[in-house]
Amino acid sequence: MASQQLEQAHALAKESPQQAVEIYMSVLHADQASAIAVSERETALLSLAALFERMQDAAALTNLINGSQSYLITVSKAKSSKLIRTLVDRFDGIPGGLQPQIATCQGMVEWAKSENREYLRQALETRLVSLYLESRMYTEALELISRLLSELKKLDDKMQLVEVHLLESKVYMAVKNLAKSRAALTSARTGANSIYTPPPLQAQLDLQSGTLHAEEGDFKTAYSYFFETMEGLAAYVNPKSGSTSTETPFSSSSAVSSTASEQRQLQAFAYMILCKIMLQQPDEITGLLATGKTAAKFRDQVVVVALQAIAKAQKQRSLADFEKALSEYRGSLQSDDLIRSHLTALYDTLLEQNLVRLIEPYSRVEISHIASLIGLPISVVENKMSQMILDNVLHGILDQGNGCLVIFPEPKSSTTYETTLETIKSLSNVVESLYAKAATL
Repeated sequence: MASQQLEQAHALAKESPQQAVEIYMSVLHADQASAIAVSERETALLSLAALFERMQDAAALTNLINGSQSYLITVSKAKSSKLIRTLVDRFDGIPGGLQPQIATCQGMVEWAKSENREYLRQALETRLVSLYLESRMYTEALELISRLLSELKKLDDKMQLVEVHLLESKVYMAVKNLAKSRAALTSARTGANSIYTPPPLQAQLDLQSGTLHAEEGDFKTAYSYFFETMEGLAAYVNPKSGSTSTETPFSSSSAVSSTASEQRQLQAFAYMILCKIMLQQPDEITGLLATGKTAAKFRDQVVVVALQAIAKAQKQRSLADFEKALSEYRGSLQSDDLIRSHLTALYDTLLEQNLVRLIEPYSRVEISHIASLIGLPISVVENKMSQMILDNVLHGILDQGNGCLVIFPEPKSSTTYETTLETIKSLSNVVESLYAKAATL
């Protein structure tokens, strides 16, 4: 009877979701005395969560999770832990669902404490750290990480220790403390070397390593880590054919993790292109896009197309095309912290190169003329010129009374000091050798 109800609900889910919800609810909350199997209740619960996610109803999903506690007590602790984590992850597909997800996760942590389910509590608190990181609640994240690390070290739970150290590295990198971020990542990698690390977790470690190297300006090493991330996720996202699945469209938790892995793979691919741009190698991007199944899969993604436009502007040294690409693809390029920060630095470099190229023929030039040539406001050009003078990129002064830039001949560097220091060093060596010989007499 329950199986027929579930089949009917699956059929109604697309055309009449409210009727499907009622049927799923009747199966999930049926009397314990009824002949409904535990697996059928589980199917109803997961199907409801997937349906609410598709309906973009965060409130209904919150009520479902809170109302399913009576059912979760009846199943094994391992099964209930897996179900709760799957249900909480369903908020990921709902726009604006981050705060309800945090509140729900906090509520389930309290429930786990009341039921003395320590493993579930620690797993939920680890998930809560990642939610704090996503919502930029860094203080709360670091406090929770500190407590979790203390508990997990006593239990010697190496897998979860790796996950928490990885999250710690991400939080410290978000607050621009690269030294502590690298130390936390080193701890995570040390722990991962002593256990079997699943491909998604290993890919996160490689991605974080690449991101840290990119933040430090080592784009060659960063590129290799991003490539490892892509390769590691390729087999996980696209498994070999031959395996069969009997799960319903609404009860599949693997679909959620596979989608997250694809997003991480796209992120690594975009970072690979970014590395080529920052290494001043835009010509190699064409070859990168033409090879491999992954490149073919992500070639038409918005962020990849945006980075291609940036690379083209960089190759042509065109500031106008660069600004056009930034404006046209602002949403995709500004949503990622790493891409945004490095493209900002690249824009400054490109602006500097263009100004040097335009100023080169002159010994005295009006700032308004340079601004009209480069297509930027006079105030922006003037501020950049003053910065370049302070950084010794330009040798000259700004004559603000006449609105001109006066260029001086590049000063010749004197080798007097270096030569003098070398002479003193040689004399010191001679004196020391004489003392050594005198001591032997």
